[in-house]
Amino acid sequence: MRNVIVDGRVTEDAWQVVPAGESWSGEGDPIVHASDALNQLDALKATTKKFGVWLDGGDDVEPLRSVLEHVAIVAVRFPVFTDGRGFSTAVLLRRLGYAGELRSIGDVLRDQLLQMKRVGFTSFALREDRDAHDALAAFTEFSDAYQGVVGQPLPWFRRRYLTTESAS
Repeated sequence: MRNVIVDGRVTEDAWQVVPAGESWSGEGDPIVHASDALNQLDALKATTKKFGVWLDGGDDVEPLRSVLEHVAIVAVRFPVFTDGRGFSTAVLLRRLGYAGELRSIGDVLRDQLLQMKRVGFTSFALREDRDAHDALAAFTEFSDAYQGVVGQPLPWFRRRYLTTESAS
């Protein structure tokens, strides 16, 4: 089994990402492509206790609205390091109201982790040639950020202003 980062800890991954259009082997808990989940929702619910869906950064999240209440995890695949569409997909999923585990998969590198967390990702499956234990340091390299995001909607200057005003 491979290691993943979940809630700031390295753990063994019990999830099995099933390639689009392929059948689940029965090993681990399946994460199936969003279109497969939409087409096979009843079969998935009947054959496994829990399942997840994955999508590419450019995929439309709106059709998933009806499936989100049934899934235990949503994964967003980054096909290459330089494809940032998955960041927007994460924000859109959170805006749809998805509050469960949101995982980044694919060409995921340490340099992206802090920004991924800021837009709503809660777990990270790094590229096979990367060490998850080493990547944990990415979450503590910066103490704060200027921009507002999912977990901290106020930008730094507003937080600073409010702190200064309340101290007066």
